[in-house]
Amino acid sequence: MPDNIPNVQLRAWRNQHHLTRAEMADKVNRTPIGITDRLTCDEERIRRWEAGEVSWPQSAYRLALTQLTGLQPQDLGFRQNRRGQGQLIEAATIAPVDALRAEADLYGTMELAQQLQASDVGNGTLEALAEAVDLLCRAYPVVPAATLRDRTQKRLAQITRLLSGRITLDQHRELLVITGWLTALLGCIHYDLGEREEAETARRAAYEMGRQVGHGELMAWAYEMSAWFALVEGRYEDVVTAARMGQAVAGHTSAMVQLTLQEARGLARIGDRREADKALTRGADTLAKLPIPTNPDHHFVFDHAKWLFYAATAYTWLEDNDRAEEHATETIQIHTRPDGTSNAPMRVPMPTSTSPSSTPEEATSTPPSSRALRRST
Repeated sequence: MPDNIPNVQLRAWRNQHHLTRAEMADKVNRTPIGITDRLTCDEERIRRWEAGEVSWPQSAYRLALTQLTGLQPQDLGFRQNRRGQGQLIEAATIAPVDALRAEADLYGTMELAQQLQASDVGNGTLEALAEAVDLLCRAYPVVPAATLRDRTQKRLAQITRLLSGRITLDQHRELLVITGWLTALLGCIHYDLGEREEAETARRAAYEMGRQVGHGELMAWAYEMSAWFALVEGRYEDVVTAARMGQAVAGHTSAMVQLTLQEARGLARIGDRREADKALTRGADTLAKLPIPTNPDHHFVFDHAKWLFYAATAYTWLEDNDRAEEHATETIQIHTRPDGTSNAPMRVPMPTSTSPSSTPEEATSTPPSSRALRRST
């Protein structure tokens, strides 16, 4: 997996203006500074910029890009100190495949189970609970859905008992947030298993918990789940509606990026290329302002490589085969290990069908599943 952060803002600008890399390179060379300095920008240079291999172009090229786009380099995704901040995504100390075991160990080593039984909540308990929830969210892409559902339901039952124990108002709020995230995760798992009624019940419960404590991001993810359900079920207008409602409460979070990209996919299914491009660009701009995630495998975290996957899906449904192939190929390259295996099986292989009459499931690689259309963690 490359150690570079894909520059999704530059790519989004190019996509929105319907330029190939070669066409954009030619336009760079024909800017005033390009002519004066006889710049020799080519398709490969654009590719390297978009791949994040070059985080801060030479001054002449920065000026040329500004003259071409009307935007400053920072607004096109370039960063002087990008490498100093770390590479694409820092390696997590615990791999997703080990997250479920680590979550169980956490309960044991911290004697958390004993504290839960006694309905006693302290700061250490809340911190451990939050960490346990993160581990379960990171286990989502690799743990069988039925196994993860059972573990999540067990933890929810244990944590719910704490809400009736001796707790302060602040502790009650924190527990509601923790319970809300677990409930949202459970809703996703239910949907993966075809348990749609249970999934919707969990989604509504997560939203209500977020509303009670004023947690916009949790509420936003509940809206995102609604958009996902609609996408799988072929209700594309509902995808766009739910995504936009969620954006109204999401704030500057991963949920905002996810919702914007879901909007783009809904618009792509409707066939609205102009608005889909705009949504992809907005998502790229929001993503660029977020910190690089430490654990991009977390179910409720959005990373730069995922933007490429979503763009590939959108352009597939828009029947823009060249752009779909470009984004799909780079997604595969990013997630292919040296031994040829994938570190993101829910993103690779990529969508293949471009038939406008195909269902969401048919537009993904076989075997189709709602999980494949999920966040593709």
